[in-house]
Order: sequence, then C-alpha cells, then structure tokens
Amino acid sequence: MPDKKPISEKASKKELTYIEKVWHTVAIVALLVVAILIARVAFNVLLMVLAGSLIAVYFHGLGDIIERKTKWNRKICMTISVVGSFLILGTLLWVMGTTIQGQIAILSESLPQTINNFKIKLGEGPIGAKILEYFADDNTDKLFATAQSFFSTSFGVLGNIYIIMFLGIFFTTTPSLYKDGIIRLFPDQNKPMAKKVIDRTSQALKGWLKGMMLSMVLIFVMISTGLSFIGIPVALVLALLTGLLKLIPNFGSLAAMIPGVLLALTKDLNTAIITALLYIISQTIVSNIVTPLIQKKMINIPPALTIISQVLMGVLSGVLGIILAVPLLSIIIILVDEIYVKKINNEADDQVGHKTVDSD
Repeated sequence: MPDKKPISEKASKKELTYIEKVWHTVAIVALLVVAILIARVAFNVLLMVLAGSLIAVYFHGLGDIIERKTKWNRKICMTISVVGSFLILGTLLWVMGTTIQGQIAILSESLPQTINNFKIKLGEGPIGAKILEYFADDNTDKLFATAQSFFSTSFGVLGNIYIIMFLGIFFTTTPSLYKDGIIRLFPDQNKPMAKKVIDRTSQALKGWLKGMMLSMVLIFVMISTGLSFIGIPVALVLALLTGLLKLIPNFGSLAAMIPGVLLALTKDLNTAIITALLYIISQTIVSNIVTPLIQKKMINIPPALTIISQVLMGVLSGVLGIILAVPLLSIIIILVDEIYVKKINNEADDQVGHKTVDSD
C-alpha cells in the first residue's frame, strides 16, 4: 500500500488560515471598489466622447446640406459649416449680449424677493405652511446636497466643455479615421454588422440633434414673444433659459416654467395663470407636434423608458448624463436590435422554414 500521508500533508498546506481568508476578502472588495470607481470615471469620459460626436454630427449634417444645395467641394462645405457656425454664434452673442447681461442682472435682483413673497403667500394656508415647514428642516440641506451631487461633473463644467469642443473638432476633421478604427476591431464576418450599427447610430443622432436644435429655437421664439406680449420683465433671458433646458426632456420644461411663473405672480394671479398656460401650450406644441415630425429617423422611445434613463444617468453622471440620456438610450436600443433581436428573429424564421420543408 502506498503511503498517503504526503498527500494529506500537501492538502493541509493549501488550506488558508482565517486571517488569510480575511485579507483575501478585503483585497477582493477593494478591487471591486476600484473597478467601480474606474468604470464611473470612464463612463463620464465616454459621455464626453458622445457629446463630441454630436458636435461632429452637427457640423457634418450642416455640411451635407450646403453640399446638396451648392454642389461644391466637400472640404469647402465643411469649412463653411464650421466657420459659419462660430461666426453666427459670435454675432448673436455680440448683438444680444448686452441685453441678456442686463436682464440677467435684473433677474438676479428681483427673483430672491419674488421667492420670499411667494413663501409669505404660501404660508398663509395650512397646506402651504406644512410645505414650508418641511423644507425649513434638515430636508433643505439634504435637497441641496442631492442637487449638488446630481449636477456634479468629473472635470468641472469648463473642463468638460473644453474637452468636448476639442473632441468635436477632431471628429469633424477626420471622421473616417475613427469609424474605420472601430470597424477594424471586429472580425471579418461581423464588420458589415458593425458598419450598419454605426450608420444607424449616425442617422439616429442626426434626427435627435435636428429635432432638438429646431425645438430649442421654436420654444425660444414662442416664449420670448409671449412673455413680451404679457409684459413679463426679462422675457429674453427666461426664453433663453427655456430653450437651453429643452435639452433635458420632461424635467427641463418644468424647471424652465418656475422662474417665469414666479415673476408673473408679482403682478397678479391672472398673469401667473396666463404665463403658466403659455409655457404649457408652447411645450405641448413643440414636444408633441413639431419634434415628432422632425425626428422621423429617430427611434420611437417609450416615455417611461426615457424618464428611467434620465434618472439613472443623472445619478451616475450629473447634468451631462441627463442631456445625453436619450441619444445614449437610442444607441443601446440599436445595439440590442442588431446584435440580439434580429438574430433571434432570423433563427425563428429559419426554424419555421425548416418545419415547412419537413411538412412538405
């Protein structure tokens, strides 16, 4: 009989002590925490890449329109697209900058007093008093802390804008370099599918960007005209704020309405009601009639799914995540459709075909 003692001694040496198990567990947890932190930072970087891609999509979309209308060389059209966009933006800032700056100063002076007056009126009723009591406790600090984390960014606002602008310029100048680089990562049999996904994503982003930009312009014109007609001060700034917050579906419209209605309350209740109706009607026309007609090439996303994605992206990446929630969700839907749904449907069709052949 062979001696089995060495085997048992070898097995006992492999057993970990309690302290070693604790250290292994701590190491695993630490690695998971580090991996999660790295993934979160990397996710924010990917969002900035997506934002830079949207800028490139805008420049190329405008360049396509110029090329179709003029039949000029592609490089000339792209140069006009980029330079012309910056010139138009600079001209608008130069022409409207003084007016906007003055209205911002007026708004910053009048809005705090308006909020205090609103609190006084709200506290006159029993329900309003309970609401003020709720926000007067520690819940206010929690609310501000949540808002601060909700709108936080990885590199700061200016740093993010700087990175996004440079990424957009690089993607605009040499788009084929990055597109071909992504396709090369896939094996030969999957390269056609990768190209199709990129093309579908490009069309979806163009549709979203076109609809969003025209919606922002339309809502700016409607709100500024309506508020000026009603007689609300700083109408231009309020309309500009509404147009910018249009980037945030669902929540942006509600946030944009609050300062306008509060300022209207300084006149009388009827003016505040008319102002609220102006915001609601304008947002309804743009969101339910104009935007769907423009974004025909955009994927039809259920509203509940949009809200869920906005909340998740807001918690993960702040305001940049909220703005890019819809285009990112569109990309995910396209990937799932091309990689999973169509494959399942093709397999189901093949099985039906085989059953038909067998029955014959």
